[in-house]
Amino acid sequence: MANYFSIFLVVLTVASGLIWLIDSLMFASKRRERMAIATGKEGATSTLEQDAQLPWIVDTAQQIFPVIAFVMVLRSFLYEPFQIPSGSMMPTLLVGDFILVEKFSYGLKDPVMRNKFVEVGLPERGDVAVFKFPPQPHLDYIKRVVGLPGDTIIYRNKQLQIKPACNNAEDCPAFETIELKFESRGEAFQQFAPLEKYTEQLGDVTHQIYRTQGRASSSRYYRQPGTQADEWIVPEGHYFVLGDNRDNSEDGRFWGFVPEANLVGKAVAIWISFEFDRVPSSWVPGWIPTGVRFNRVGGIQ
Repeated sequence: MANYFSIFLVVLTVASGLIWLIDSLMFASKRRERMAIATGKEGATSTLEQDAQLPWIVDTAQQIFPVIAFVMVLRSFLYEPFQIPSGSMMPTLLVGDFILVEKFSYGLKDPVMRNKFVEVGLPERGDVAVFKFPPQPHLDYIKRVVGLPGDTIIYRNKQLQIKPACNNAEDCPAFETIELKFESRGEAFQQFAPLEKYTEQLGDVTHQIYRTQGRASSSRYYRQPGTQADEWIVPEGHYFVLGDNRDNSEDGRFWGFVPEANLVGKAVAIWISFEFDRVPSSWVPGWIPTGVRFNRVGGIQ
C-alpha cells in the first residue's frame, strides 16, 4: 500500500508539473494576447474574455504542484510517517504509536523502483529499522537490527549471543553473550501471560525488551543450511532482525534475513501516540482513540 501511494504521488507530481510547464511554454503567451485584446478593445465580447481565462486544469495544476512536490520530496527522501499496528516491538513501541522514519539514513532511493542512487549509510547494531517484509514485499515491517553482514547469531534459551564478522581467522572475537538486566515483571500482559522487562545493550544502544516465562521453542525457526536450529550466519548484503517483544514477534528467527534492498529507513521518533482502550461493548468505533499518550512523544532508543 505504501509503495502504491508513492507511485501515486510521483505520477500526480509529474502530471501537474508537465501541465504547468506545457501551458507556460505553449499557451500562456497566446492567452495573454487574447486577454489584452479582450480588455483593450472596445466592445470585446464575453466569449473572447472567457477564451482568455486560465483553463481549470492548468489552474488546478498550478495550485497543487508545489504542495504535492514538497510532500513527495519529504516523504520519499527525508521522513515518512508510519503507524505501529502490533505489539511485536513492545516496550519500545506500542500499538497506536505514530513514528517518523528517516528515509536517508540507509541511502537515497528513487520512490518507484527503490534503486539506491546515493550511498549515505548502513544500519548499525541496535537500530530500529523499517523494511519491506521479504516474504511479502508489499508489507512494511519494523524490527531491531541485531546481526550485521558476516555476523553469527545464536538465540538459545532466550539468550542472545553474537559473534561479529571477522576477516582474520586467527584473531576473531569469541561469541559475546548479550547481558540482560532484569527490571520488572507484570507491568504488561500478552495472551494472559505476564511479561518480564529487561534492559539490553546492543552496540551503543541501550534499550528494553520483554520476555515471557518458559523455555523458547526453536521448532519453527528458520533453518539455515550448515548451522544449528537456533544459529544463523548473516549473508553479505543482509541483516538479521528481532522484535523487542522477544516471545511475541514474527522476526528473522522465523523467516530469515532482510536484504539491504528491502530497507526503508531508520525509526527515529514518536511524533504522537494514541490509546485504544475502549471496551468491546462500546458503540463508538474501535479505531477512534480514547486518549493521547503525550509522555511517549520523543526519540526512539
